[in-house]
Amino acid sequence: MDARPALRQNDYSPIAAPELGTWSPALSVSVVIPAHGGQDRLDLTLAALAAQTYPDHLMEVLVVDDGSEPPIRLPEIRPANTRVVPVRDGWGISNAVNTGAKAADGEIIQRLDADMVACREHIEALARWHHVTDYLVTIGMKKFVDAPPVTPRQVFRAGHLGELFDLAGAVSSSTEATIAKTDGLRKSRNPYHVCTGPTFALPREVFHAVGGLDPNVARGEDTEFSYRLAMHGVVFVPDMDAQAVHLGLPAQHRDRERAVRAVEPYLAHRIPLRRDLRKDRGRRWLVPYVEIVLDVTDTSESVVRQAVAAALDGKLQDVVVTLVGPWSRLSSGRRSVLSDPCFELRLMRDLFAHDERIRLIDEAAPTPAPTPFRYRGPVDVPLHRATLERMIESVQKDLTGVLIVDLPDGRTARLERTSALGRAVLLADPGADVDDLIATTHGVRHEPPDRYWPAPAQPDPVTIPAPAPAATAPVTVSVPPENTLLRRLKSALRPN
Repeated sequence: MDARPALRQNDYSPIAAPELGTWSPALSVSVVIPAHGGQDRLDLTLAALAAQTYPDHLMEVLVVDDGSEPPIRLPEIRPANTRVVPVRDGWGISNAVNTGAKAADGEIIQRLDADMVACREHIEALARWHHVTDYLVTIGMKKFVDAPPVTPRQVFRAGHLGELFDLAGAVSSSTEATIAKTDGLRKSRNPYHVCTGPTFALPREVFHAVGGLDPNVARGEDTEFSYRLAMHGVVFVPDMDAQAVHLGLPAQHRDRERAVRAVEPYLAHRIPLRRDLRKDRGRRWLVPYVEIVLDVTDTSESVVRQAVAAALDGKLQDVVVTLVGPWSRLSSGRRSVLSDPCFELRLMRDLFAHDERIRLIDEAAPTPAPTPFRYRGPVDVPLHRATLERMIESVQKDLTGVLIVDLPDGRTARLERTSALGRAVLLADPGADVDDLIATTHGVRHEPPDRYWPAPAQPDPVTIPAPAPAATAPVTVSVPPENTLLRRLKSALRPN
């Protein structure tokens, strides 16, 4: 089997993980456990890890002490390679997980909470998928239980979680229902939604490639991190064999109203796909919904001004405009202002440099992550007010990776899905055609331009009454509109 198969969206059906207990692991795993107090529950977590079926020599456990008082101590029953990593700077779960990941030696990072008791096969179940291919994120299952009076030794000796906990009376995670309804996430439109911790595993290189968890996010940090993983192009795989219990009910059960309110601003600013959280008119958000990329090299300032004005005045306001040009060529030395060979470029820079919605860069990045969509089109074909809204509406119906609009003059405009670009970048060999890969993983569609650059509304016929007193019928004069896209585009391109 291909070690890096081009999987379609989140359908991992073409790959199969080895059966538990029938294979020989080769990849090392670093289990990162952020901890702030809770020594008694942590002791149970470590006892469960000490009984794992994954080989001791391939597993290390890093307990990240996030300012515990008294400091975390290692209990007698723990995995062979366990150490405490103190947090030196910052605080919070995200910061603690990042601290542990930086200190980790394993090829796989396994995130686990300090109040989780995992079944014996938990680490093996999640790690086995990463031996098949290297761009997966595996997700463990969890149930919430009231912590019974069990000891670390009882946890270590138990063959199954049901020997220790009342699983029939446990509260299932809401994510399990989503997993079941979407065929194990194979048919999920946004599979990152269920990767909400506190147990998931991924390649260490992928963890660092997306920048780890955001230490500025105090609630919903795992969802925000998983969203960036989705933009990176990963495939999410839940494993029902990776069972665990969470000791105690989640915060949503204790104070649901406040828990929902606390997480909203973090997700609203950082996950543009949560359109339900961005209903406030006139707002600016940390991560925009669409990046509009225009190459302005050798273009006049007047043409660029028109293109930028159209981009920022569309029905979809949640955008940022990136102007690609040789900006680094502009020196700060003495020059003749009026006869400067870079006159137009400097004029554009001085015009747009102070608008926070406009970026000036020499070369566009391979993907616009974490922004979920990118538009590319000729700078001399200004966007219609409805263009972006209608393009996104079109691709969201079937999650198409790239929509290419074939313009009348032979050029194209395109809307790119960031998660599809990310997948292509992960899979592409040098010189590979990115669109060919996206056609396999997400689909590429060509469409004519009429829907995206609609014709102006035709004016009503003008009725001119006949002059009195002549008894003639009224004369109706129809004013013909510019009724072809080519004519409209030519009109848009005409110099001012």
